[in-house]
Amino acid sequence: MKPKPKFFLHPQETRQPDATEKAKAMDPHPIKFSQPIENSKMIHKKMRRHILSLPTRLTYLAETSQTTPVSTAPVEYAPPAPDSFNFHQEISRLQSLRSKLAHSRTLNDKHSVLNDDSRVKRFFETGGVSRFLDSIHLTSRELFFLKCLVAAGQEHVISLEGIELVECEAVESVRTSVKSALYSLVEIIEGFGLSDNGNKGLEKINYGLNLNDEEIKDLKKLLKSLKEVEEFYDCIGGIIGAADLGRGYGIMVLELLFQSTFKEQTTNWSQHIKESMECQFLEIHSPSGLDLSKNTEYASQAALWGIEGLPDLGEIYPLGGSADRLGLVDPDTGECLPAAMLPYCGRTLLEGLIRDLQAREYLYFKIYGKQCVTPVAIMTSSAKNNHKRITSLCERLSWFGRGRSSFQLFEQPLVPAVSAEDGQWVVTKPFAPVCKPGGHGVIWKLAYDKGIFKWFYDHGRKGATVRQVSNVVAATDLTLLALAGIGLRQRKVGSDLTKLGFASCKRNSGATEGINVLIEKKNLHGQWAYGLSCVEYTEFDKFGVTSGPRPTNGVSGGRLECTMQNIADNFTNTYVARCCKGVEEKLDTFIVYNERRKVTSSAKKKRRHSDNSLHQTPDGSLLDILRNAYDLLSHCDMELPEIEGNDKYVDHGPPFLIFLHPALGPLWEVTRQKFNGGSISKGSELQIEVAEFSWRNVRLDGSLIIIAEHVMGSTRVDPNGEPILQYGNRCGRCRLQDVKVVNKGINWSFGDNVYWKHDVQRFEALKVILHGNAEFEADNVTLQYTRLEADGRSTANSHPSLNIVAIENSVVVEAGNHTFEIPDGYKMKITSGGSGS
Repeated sequence: MKPKPKFFLHPQETRQPDATEKAKAMDPHPIKFSQPIENSKMIHKKMRRHILSLPTRLTYLAETSQTTPVSTAPVEYAPPAPDSFNFHQEISRLQSLRSKLAHSRTLNDKHSVLNDDSRVKRFFETGGVSRFLDSIHLTSRELFFLKCLVAAGQEHVISLEGIELVECEAVESVRTSVKSALYSLVEIIEGFGLSDNGNKGLEKINYGLNLNDEEIKDLKKLLKSLKEVEEFYDCIGGIIGAADLGRGYGIMVLELLFQSTFKEQTTNWSQHIKESMECQFLEIHSPSGLDLSKNTEYASQAALWGIEGLPDLGEIYPLGGSADRLGLVDPDTGECLPAAMLPYCGRTLLEGLIRDLQAREYLYFKIYGKQCVTPVAIMTSSAKNNHKRITSLCERLSWFGRGRSSFQLFEQPLVPAVSAEDGQWVVTKPFAPVCKPGGHGVIWKLAYDKGIFKWFYDHGRKGATVRQVSNVVAATDLTLLALAGIGLRQRKVGSDLTKLGFASCKRNSGATEGINVLIEKKNLHGQWAYGLSCVEYTEFDKFGVTSGPRPTNGVSGGRLECTMQNIADNFTNTYVARCCKGVEEKLDTFIVYNERRKVTSSAKKKRRHSDNSLHQTPDGSLLDILRNAYDLLSHCDMELPEIEGNDKYVDHGPPFLIFLHPALGPLWEVTRQKFNGGSISKGSELQIEVAEFSWRNVRLDGSLIIIAEHVMGSTRVDPNGEPILQYGNRCGRCRLQDVKVVNKGINWSFGDNVYWKHDVQRFEALKVILHGNAEFEADNVTLQYTRLEADGRSTANSHPSLNIVAIENSVVVEAGNHTFEIPDGYKMKITSGGSGS
């Protein structure tokens, strides 16, 4: 069945104009300025346009003998709403139009219906519009999109920016035609320009020729955007709607705005939810499921199922979000960047997702001796050049050694941001509505439309794992593998299809995150339906969920959004009678629980200097990574400092830095076989980028960095000329036993350290770099920056690259601030019995 998205209105934080902006606006009816997306000043800082102040969206500038002032506020704008916008009247008008369009079988018939609409007729019959449209050679379908836009009450989107009128007799003679052109497409058609003849009047130029290259580009972009909105939202009837499909984008936005703005005038939320979900009874319950942290034996078995079933799984990454809260900017160009490009722990978030996946594939290779390359589908968008940047990153990294054919990139449509007062689309300039990605929930329908599910099926896949790019801990230990294993093992009732599962955890009160719930409802036919779903934090009030975050008082805009988790609403199981406890075991949906820091810790918003909370920031998620490292290594008979609460690290860095390549496991049961004994002192740094590794009784006081060129294998060129990673082929190796590493390490007092980027200043560090299949071993030695003197002379023995001193059956190597670089095919070994080789 074709997936049908569930929509809700996603609020955007806004600000109100300051006193200066208010003073610049024209009295008595100033234009309504809003900033529907965060960091708008940064995004649109170059768009300082002169915007005419207008009394309403349906009236035009009246004749006047005075100069018309303009506002120069560099923000997005929308036509101001009337004092009391009539939602019911506008919805009724659109519903009537929708009904007529539903009975139109051809595109010409739809044109006829739209031509009879009063709003369309008034707009397109204004002088010169038809001639202008003929001059730019629009297709019949493109013209249909523009008419839909006007019919939906968004004619201001295709208006030219206001121009300042200067009082003179020449202007007065043409004022009648000018006034109706100022806030409509007629500005373009009539093509007025200020002459420089001394009278500063307006002279007419050729139709269509007053569109500059940027405006033509914006118009084409607008038509493309309208086409995408119409096609993607075809399941609800497109821009206007169709009676046999749905309410349409415009009607749905108005209905949601009316519900959220005038809640006190509508039916109570309980009744509204029942009606929207087509049921006569509805309750939500806290769902029960397997707790991986408590039932460890079954959790391990489930993880093994996940490893075994890896060849049956695909991977899906929804990366199309704009991530405005992250405030990520290219330091060289100043351009805004999408979340996938966040440089986290030394690499982009997208690279982190692929490296987690390859770690699971490497474990599969170690167990079964077979190469497994998982197909990856990535949903991008045009926001912040998202699609272009992600494609460029993949190409630069040679598609991560996986081959281009193992990836499918598909682009999600952008949806217009709307004013909360009357549903008007917010624009930055003519033909340029503010558009944002419409939520991760579009992924299901879009994947269906773009053939992604068929592509997975053609690769022999029975299911797929979905990863959120900003969640940096989801692949920790066995969470993902157990989730996938249970989904593959427990088939849907009467089917060979996999179940839909959620990985969940205890919710932090006040966090901007949804919750998983068990929905129980009695449908209109008297049957009882059960299923797991997700309630977004923006809808907590509707369902009576407590301790949810409250929107800021400045919210005055939003966008129509659909949620990824609500695909589960279509996976309910129905029964004749009401079920008692234990119904979860019979459902086609399931849930697994684990400790929060093994399930979710997101890097989704930028930390402000004044913030005392690190929640959902890169800084806070790093602390969870370090907590996981503590839990992992402290069970290996190792001593290291414990991570305290986030509030302890608001003003200074963490007590240590530990970054372990996931291919060391990724299951902790595997990783712990590679670590035993020793200690890591406070202020130390450990980075291990090698899978074949052994740590036995190693004491670290300072910085130790071990990097292998071939962590999990080397690449070979396939018949198509692409480099493909061959797991287990010519890997680098490192073994440390009874070793002490001492150096000054990180300069923790350096003010520009960015720990979550792993961008730090060091006094000293010991680095081991393994090229190709190089190996490094150290046994019973102390590696520290020191020089022992005897009778005023150095006792260090001669060595090509090291100073080595034998001391009571041990070796002190003057290498505290040194890099051991071992060439491909060589092995360096430092022991207590020799000079090293």
